[in-house]
Amino acid sequence: MKLPELPYKKEFLLSLVNNNMSEQTLKNYKRDLLIFQLFLMKEKRSWNNVDKLLVLEYKGFLKNGQHHKMIDLWEESKNEKKNDEYAKEGPGKARPEGIIKESRPGGSRRRPNSKDGLSARSINRMLSSIRSYITFLVDIDVDSPLPSSSIKMLKTTKRESQVAEFAEIVKLIEFPETFEKKRKVKYRNRAILELLFSTGMRISELVNLDRDQVSLSGEAGDIESKIYVLGKGKKQRFVYLTDRCTSYLKRYLETRKDDFSALFIPYRGVRRTSADEDEIRISQNYVQAMMKKYRKLLGIVIPTTPHSLRHGFATYLAEQGANPAAIQHLLGHESLQTTTRYVHSSDKFAEKTHRKYHPLKND
Repeated sequence: MKLPELPYKKEFLLSLVNNNMSEQTLKNYKRDLLIFQLFLMKEKRSWNNVDKLLVLEYKGFLKNGQHHKMIDLWEESKNEKKNDEYAKEGPGKARPEGIIKESRPGGSRRRPNSKDGLSARSINRMLSSIRSYITFLVDIDVDSPLPSSSIKMLKTTKRESQVAEFAEIVKLIEFPETFEKKRKVKYRNRAILELLFSTGMRISELVNLDRDQVSLSGEAGDIESKIYVLGKGKKQRFVYLTDRCTSYLKRYLETRKDDFSALFIPYRGVRRTSADEDEIRISQNYVQAMMKKYRKLLGIVIPTTPHSLRHGFATYLAEQGANPAAIQHLLGHESLQTTTRYVHSSDKFAEKTHRKYHPLKND
């Protein structure tokens, strides 16, 4: 399978790196452009033949979930190529890890929910990647078959952010104490949840924390009440710990008798046996799965994830009268408009505002 070429694609991705885009953002751009190239290959079109009608067809391609099949075919073709290279080198050559011995019967590998198409928001993100690519071409004086403005976004429904009741969040944070049987796991999971809600940090920021970012002070080895983190776009900021959080974080660290650099480490699984010491750290998937399990066992109806703890952090600070500009700084947002989505997500906050400021409240 030969992909249609996207001119200056490598240079475009390099520009993202130079603009301090995160590794995950870079992966998203690469994948978005690859899917567009697979679509062009399916339609037997080159980049120079892209027009508005083809973009319209691409939206339908994503909406109907056809991209799943194309990705599977692409991955299989790459594995077949590796197998061919292995065969040419002869039987005495060790088979590299990850090469498939034979094709899977029945055709392509099906992913869970692969029949479902992408949501409007996901499609818009992928269209935005193409827009950015076209903008880059224009910036370096390279002709594009159509302007970025001709790629129209899909209409999306406005989602109201939901945050669990404060009492439910507290129960969730404290749940490891009674649910987890192993002391190390109990102390670690409690410290993770305390740190997320105390600081409002992103899950990516939490799993990437190293032990040396947590400063100790005083003869008692107390933990300082702030941590310097690296956020989105490699922007640095301080996040602040409550006294309650520092006590549970200190309790967890006292159980650590290893030399691993990560602040939060796994106690079993593949990551634990990694040869790369820096990879021996808790994963985002583990934290998400842990919270999902706790929420279901506690009977909390509103989905409560690491990101919704961040929502809760901002919402309940706002309910206590915190300045939105201060919350913006704590969350590491560039725009106050982004912060406002968090601040006004609470029904109680809206009700309190209505009762306090309505001009006919006393009539």
